[in-house]
Amino acid sequence: MLEIITGKKNTGRYKEIQDSNLVGHVWELWREGRASEIVDPFFNESVVDEALRCLQIGLLSVQEHATDRPTMSTVVLMLGNDSALPSPKQPAFIVTNYHSGTKESSFSEGVHSINVVTCTMLEAR
Repeated sequence: MLEIITGKKNTGRYKEIQDSNLVGHVWELWREGRASEIVDPFFNESVVDEALRCLQIGLLSVQEHATDRPTMSTVVLMLGNDSALPSPKQPAFIVTNYHSGTKESSFSEGVHSINVVTCTMLEAR
């Protein structure tokens, strides 16, 4: 849903937010109250509120704990009505370059869980 609303791929990098992936970029803009900046410019201005609702549902769907994520039937209900939605929590996985260790030039790249339980290193085939 985030890819559809933004017109961007999740596999890309967004230097605006410390080399973040799409989920991380949308999350940062959402937290800052600037989520409308990421909405695909091909959307008509009259549907921006609906697009922001879809971004919120997308962020709710990538939360850390599965019990916090809506089921597909709940997502369908959320999309079909205008009821208030809960605020999303920080997504579980955000691709970033992050500082590790004490040297400023020491960076590791990969996928990191916010609870530091999972670490997957990205490698080319």
